[in-house]
Order: sequence, then structure tokens, then C-alpha cells
Amino acid sequence: MVKIAFQSPFAHKDAPAKEAAEALVAEKDPEVGTQGHEHSSGRCLLTLLGLAFILAGVVVGGACIYKYFMPRHKVFRGQMCYVGEDRQDDSPEPYFLPIAEEADIREDDNIAIIDVPVPKFSDSDPAAIVHDFDRLLTAYLDLQLGNCYVIPLNTSIVMPPRNLMDLFAKLATGSYLPQTYLVHEEMVVTEEIDNVSDLGIFIYQLCSGKETFRLKRRDKINGLQKRSAEKCHSILHFENMFVVETKICQQ
Repeated sequence: MVKIAFQSPFAHKDAPAKEAAEALVAEKDPEVGTQGHEHSSGRCLLTLLGLAFILAGVVVGGACIYKYFMPRHKVFRGQMCYVGEDRQDDSPEPYFLPIAEEADIREDDNIAIIDVPVPKFSDSDPAAIVHDFDRLLTAYLDLQLGNCYVIPLNTSIVMPPRNLMDLFAKLATGSYLPQTYLVHEEMVVTEEIDNVSDLGIFIYQLCSGKETFRLKRRDKINGLQKRSAEKCHSILHFENMFVVETKICQQ
């Protein structure tokens, strides 16, 4: 049997076309390949930058959520009663005046923040007070005047955070209402503080943007001018088993 092989007439035409295509690829301009590589690198860089912005947004957003929605430090509310000193001589028994305040005590930061509202039975000023036990500083913000005053922390008057927390925990129950006495301390403004950023983050947050002055206690200053020329304001507060009247005087 004789086999007859049939060859397509298009076979000879396909071979030259294939060779021509291969030659065209071989002769392609090398700059085209380089430009394609550069475009690819540019797309990768833009992608990385986009991912970086997204990651930064996630971090900032997470911090904001934590700040505004996570539980904050517990704020204690307490009240004490102290003996009124302006009673009449013929009064048979002493009478007691109540004083209330709020305390944000942060034992981990070694900080106590006291909020003194407008008093009901005295002419003292409302105030916010920061006791920084790491820097051994106390800052008073007189809310009526809008001024800040800084003085070394008096540890004989202010309990450490752990003890202060125990005291306010008792006061917060409402069943513990001590009847105590009043302690006086008098301060004098000595100089203005221009930069409060060196006083720690908590005092900075309290006093930033406000006129801030340094104080000294009256008994540590010699050669004082006449007190009649001074303007004094008082703040009633307690960070111990007694109430303190802090009088701040300025020329």
C-alpha cells in the first residue's frame, strides 16, 4: 500500500512569518524594557506609601478610640466637716462647715489631681490642684483668677497617693464623715514662670496658656512689704485628715 502524504499549502507561508516575528522581538529597543521596569518600581513605591498612610491612620484612630472610649481613672468624691472659726463667743458648742471635693488619684503615675468646687459656706475660690510626687511639686489653678501657682510639695500636709486613695475610698461610702479642724498656710508670689514645660506633663496640662507664678511660704521670706498692699485669695482643700486653707498673696 502506498501512503500519500498531504502537505498544507500554508505551511511554507507560516515559517517565514514566524521568523520575522522572532527577529522583530530580538531587535526591540532596550529602553522600552527599562521604562517598563521603572513604571513597575513607581507603582510599588506608591503602594508602599499608601499602606504606610493607612497604617498611620489605624494607629492614630486606635489611640483616639482608647482615649475617649476606654475606662478612665476612677474619680473619688468626698466630704469633710471642719470647725468654723468665726462663731460667736457665746456659742455653746462649735459648729462644723462641710467641704467637698473630687480626687483623681493615679498611683501608677504618682499623681493626685484635686478638683475643688465653688464652696457653699466660705469666700474661698474654686480650684484645680495637681500634686506631683515624682517631681515633688504642687500646682494650684485658681479658677476664679485663671492663674497658676507652683510650689514645692508639702508632704506633711498631702498624703501619698496610696494613703490618699484609701482616705477617699472611705469618704466615698458616705458613712465616714470626719469632723476635723482647719490648718492655715500662707503663700507669697515671688516670680513669674515663663516656661511650664519643665514642670512635668501634668502641671503643664494644668497651667499651659495661663499666667504661672512661683510661690514661697510666708515663714521663709524675710523683709516683706506691708500686707495691706497685697491682694490675697484663699483655697480650701483637704488631702489629709484635716482641711487646709491655702492663702495666696500677690503684690
